[in-house]
Amino acid sequence: MDAWVQSASSCEPIPLTQARPRRTRQGVVAWGDHRVTVGGNAPVRVQSMTNTDTADAVGTAIQVKELALAGSELVRITVNNDEAARAVPYIREQLDRMGVNVPLIGDFHYNGHRLLSDHPACAEALSKYRINPGNVGRGDKGDRQFAQMVEIAARHDKAIRIGVNWGSLDQDLLARLMDQNAGRSEPWEAKQVMYEALITSALESAKKAEEIGLNGNNIVLSCKVSGVQDLIAVYQALAQRCDYALHLGLTEAGMGTKGAVASAAALSVLLQQGIGDTIRVSLTPQPGEARTQEVVIALEILQALGMRAFVPSVTACPGCGRTTSTTFQELAKQIDDYLRSSMPVWRARYPGVENLKVAVMGCIVNGPGESKHADIGISLPGTGEAPAAPIFIDGQKAMTLRGDGIAREFQTIVENYIEKRFGEHA
Repeated sequence: MDAWVQSASSCEPIPLTQARPRRTRQGVVAWGDHRVTVGGNAPVRVQSMTNTDTADAVGTAIQVKELALAGSELVRITVNNDEAARAVPYIREQLDRMGVNVPLIGDFHYNGHRLLSDHPACAEALSKYRINPGNVGRGDKGDRQFAQMVEIAARHDKAIRIGVNWGSLDQDLLARLMDQNAGRSEPWEAKQVMYEALITSALESAKKAEEIGLNGNNIVLSCKVSGVQDLIAVYQALAQRCDYALHLGLTEAGMGTKGAVASAAALSVLLQQGIGDTIRVSLTPQPGEARTQEVVIALEILQALGMRAFVPSVTACPGCGRTTSTTFQELAKQIDDYLRSSMPVWRARYPGVENLKVAVMGCIVNGPGESKHADIGISLPGTGEAPAAPIFIDGQKAMTLRGDGIAREFQTIVENYIEKRFGEHA
């Protein structure tokens, strides 16, 4: 036997993999009686952002509702001028009428100090303010305007996110760090100086906010970049240097699969290390694509990591030469769409249904096995197989479907299973 081959009896058991928790301060983002805990032992929260003109209160409220129903627990809206600031209370009012209690975050750049001061109803209606230190002004003027926003947040007991972005860094701070670097015996690379500028901007701003009087539990930090490895490096360093709650997001992630994959790659590494308390997938919607797609991807990242469950999962094989029929593909999509579209109602009616596992398989090779591992599964016939589809429920073969109505019958079986297992009399 070769030296590298070991018998099964001599092998140590493979350790179970799990995310390592990182202890952070715990805060609350609230509206009325609805409270969303962030940080500490709270689950990682999903955030999104509207792309409507905030001055259009009705249109913005509708999109906020869509994002919330898709699973977004915090929604950020642009507040960039007086018209938008005046619309914020009406957006909040519309949402309350629709029973949508999701907290609103105001995204401020350049003139946030004035908008919050001139429109106190806006300051009150928002649950959290996003402040970009690089866009509040320079020098003493910037310090005063930053302080003005923080004082308003403290007065209304609002949370703030100090959101640093490498596309809008504080140029005075960056120049200062570059000068310091030039004086080192072994200067850092330019990218390392950029990393340090991001982190220093966030930490110095947080320290100022606490000195002004804001509760540290009401502070969330972010240092967003658009490169996967850059994001990982910055947040790993930031997490070592503070205990503030952190918001993760790959800024300008891109469109379609590029944006989805890049976001998943960066966020998954950090989340697995216990870094991150809120996340957003900054996906550029493809033409005709719903804004809610960024929420779906964020939910999928957390669910794939086993950190949270939002919607029943559907296991389906990719197909091969054994599965020339498209029946299993169509059924898998039909079931997945059905489960997702039903969740807004099911969350209240069937507690725990988000943990359901369904398998839709295309042939006999892995079909029965995967179906047995799921709560409920179907193994459809592949090429050359008998025209029969065995159904497995809770690991046991329960029945076999035949004929042209297999898809319809299986959906009914899934509905009945959910009612029996998760219904109020279960």
